[in-house]
Amino acid sequence: MTDVDAFIAKLPKAELHVHIEGTLEPEMMFALAARNKVSLPFRSVEDARSAYRFENLQGFLDLYYQGMSVLRTEEDFYDLAFAYLEKAHAQAVVHAEIFFDPQAHVAQGVPFRVVLGGIRRALTDAYDRFGLSTRLIACFLRHLDQQKALDIYKDILRYADWIAGVGLDSSELGHPPRKFKDVFDRARSDGFRLMAHAGEEGPPEYVKEALDILRVDRIDHGNRSLDDAALVARLAREGIALTVCPLSNLKLGVVKDIARHPLATMIERGLVVTVNSDDPAYFGGYINENFRAVRNSLGLSAEMLGALARNSIRASFLPDAQKARLLARLDAYVRAL
Repeated sequence: MTDVDAFIAKLPKAELHVHIEGTLEPEMMFALAARNKVSLPFRSVEDARSAYRFENLQGFLDLYYQGMSVLRTEEDFYDLAFAYLEKAHAQAVVHAEIFFDPQAHVAQGVPFRVVLGGIRRALTDAYDRFGLSTRLIACFLRHLDQQKALDIYKDILRYADWIAGVGLDSSELGHPPRKFKDVFDRARSDGFRLMAHAGEEGPPEYVKEALDILRVDRIDHGNRSLDDAALVARLAREGIALTVCPLSNLKLGVVKDIARHPLATMIERGLVVTVNSDDPAYFGGYINENFRAVRNSLGLSAEMLGALARNSIRASFLPDAQKARLLARLDAYVRAL
């Protein structure tokens, strides 16, 4: 292990873009399938892992939704979430803002309260055991229509004390943010924090719509923002955070080579960039693997890695006092090296 790898391993950081369903490792998929008597199209764990080759976002999503079919009970969601939180703690994540897809589970007959109950217990236990703070983000599936988002929003609002924000994920192309204006307006008026996947495969116009129509607090991904100089200047001026996911971008063909990832350009242009894992079980790495990938391929210094970690804490939805405590911890770690 190099000195920089050791630096990354214990670097205090927040993760702001991780889908809990995307942390379902093949071993757990098979264990839950056996527990719930769910048939899988794979002969073995190795067979499942070999299927994790994707040409684009839709190819990944087809497998992603198939994998989550094994999640049936509150205990399943607890086991899934706690396994991620253990890994995050081991990788020096001090705060995590976690996405989940309630519509996908409800469509398979799993009640909203079952999904949320298991995840919530895991978040509570992780805080008690590790001191790992969390926020939960309920995402709308953009390939479905807005009425379905409004339908599930009733459940989200019922559990507003447990859910900090709403997001927008799933198939991007052909599903612009403007489709979801009404439900985002409602969520904003009800006090939720807002974010949306935009500019991963979709054009810069989708990022603009997320900002101007949905009025989001953060942009998830945002790579294609770089195609529009005026948008880049606006993002920098307004300090809008981008939750970038390097290994996800590589696996889904958003970039062809991690050495050509736009992260370094984003930093150079003054954007508030954070590094995250997205769906780590499918894309070959959790947050530290993503940090190492961009460090090794883009030549980022320890100072730049520290700045990315600072961005993640500042862009979180934590209260200012808690942010200050975590930033002090991060600064003390960086100074000690």
